[in-house]
Amino acid sequence: MTLDVEVPDPPSLRGPQSRDSYEAIADSPDEVGDDYRREELEAVLADGAWADAFREWATGTTLAESEFETVVELDLVDDFDFYWDPASDEVGYRSPAVPSDAKGAFDPEDAAIVEEELDDLGRAVTEMLENDYLLRDEETWGFFAEEEPEDESAYESENSEE
Repeated sequence: MTLDVEVPDPPSLRGPQSRDSYEAIADSPDEVGDDYRREELEAVLADGAWADAFREWATGTTLAESEFETVVELDLVDDFDFYWDPASDEVGYRSPAVPSDAKGAFDPEDAAIVEEELDDLGRAVTEMLENDYLLRDEETWGFFAEEEPEDESAYESENSEE
């Protein structure tokens, strides 16, 4: 089923957030600040990644237009969080949950389905970012230009004399 709705604005990513709020990331409690590059990801989302991923997701979602309208009314789209995890060099996400005080807006089973569909949207966005917008190639390591590897030829010539 295709969801035929207008693409909503991309979420405004918020930070800094504590790393320990992400179960998949285990880091030292001494780390402070937002090194998840939300501003850069937000710009890429606004430049088309969000719209492209949303359209792709909309072609396969099981959400009805009325359910999606409720998602928009609850501002759940803006509750997405996307971040770049420097440890794994991948984009991660947190999809929003239907707030307990708003679950009455859906049938009990439908609230769970809405959360699953929002998770699928988050996955679609991260895949779009990683596969089509934040390209890596043989010369570039990581997603961002300042992370290109140093010139290894100087290292090789230094060590070849040993």
